[in-house]
Amino acid sequence: MDISEEIINRLKNGGVDFFTTYPCAKIQRLYNLIHNQFLSIGVTKEEEGVGICAGASLAGARSAMLVQSTGFGNMINALCSLTITYKLPLLILASWRGVYQEKIPAQIPLGESLPALFKAIGYPYQTVKNRNDLPKITTAINKAYQESALQILLLSPQLWGEIQPIKNSTEPTPHRSSKSLLDLPPLAPGLLTRFEILKAIIQFLDKKLIIGNIGFPSRELYLLHHQATNFYMLGSLGLVSSIGLGVALQSSRQVVVIDGDGSLLSNLGSLATIAQSAPKNLTILAIDNGVHGSTGNQKTPTSTCVDLAETAHGLGIRHVFRGSTPEEIQTILANLNGGPNFVHIPTQPGNAHVPTIPLTPLEIKEIFVQAVQST
Repeated sequence: MDISEEIINRLKNGGVDFFTTYPCAKIQRLYNLIHNQFLSIGVTKEEEGVGICAGASLAGARSAMLVQSTGFGNMINALCSLTITYKLPLLILASWRGVYQEKIPAQIPLGESLPALFKAIGYPYQTVKNRNDLPKITTAINKAYQESALQILLLSPQLWGEIQPIKNSTEPTPHRSSKSLLDLPPLAPGLLTRFEILKAIIQFLDKKLIIGNIGFPSRELYLLHHQATNFYMLGSLGLVSSIGLGVALQSSRQVVVIDGDGSLLSNLGSLATIAQSAPKNLTILAIDNGVHGSTGNQKTPTSTCVDLAETAHGLGIRHVFRGSTPEEIQTILANLNGGPNFVHIPTQPGNAHVPTIPLTPLEIKEIFVQAVQST
């Protein structure tokens, strides 16, 4: 049995059942085995995977990630403000670049600094350099899922010795047709605020699994319609739709994401991943006020040059709609079929005067998990 197969066996024996992945040349065989033997989603960047794994864990999965170690450069905030803040279990297997026979100079600075970086932030990690270190994988799995904790395994390339490149397929890569199927109302400024829109669609949101965006969207949702099936984000800008995807992939219930223009623009790749995964039970409400509303109404590109509906369609989402009045939106929501659905809702800037959510991160998680996993 080779090293990659032994790692797979340890993952299976530990009960890991869901992966997000980002490739690295040093772990090609392990990457392929994971995609062949686990429910797995390839992501457009590693931070996105943190959000998807968070959602999958909330819905009962034993989530893990396979990444290149350079990805920690864009995962630090998400791991701190989402995985650690909510005490979510997550196992990360990282191809450790920059420290063993590294031929790419750009890999070295971060690779050499990772142990010190992890110690400074408080990330628990172990290094796996040879076959004798493989039991550390089992230890990390147990800690991650028994203690609802982050566990990182840095897999040194010396585990595999000389890397044999996997032969590329000679088959041409298919591409979907670029012909637009959109038939939307023209893009025009919204007439109402996000709060007024949410108030008008409370009946649609009732008893569904709702993932509320960071800041005022979650605060407004809490005031208007707090329910056990609401998950309120407190950090991790840009990951609300990724969390929704993770929940949708692990639950048969309808999942509704309340996203925004600033959040979506910070993580557009998430829409491509959602389109590729194609969960039929996921609906994204893209509430577009053209500004960063929680930080002082600084304009976003949707106020001048970006059409989020066209963008979502260009990234592969087939079911795209637009409405700006309560009547239009209610009609759209009443006639949704299989998803993923993307509903673009232009609104006016402005936040309601609402208090902060009087729940701790752990209370938010525990209430939601109990509601999701009890049905």
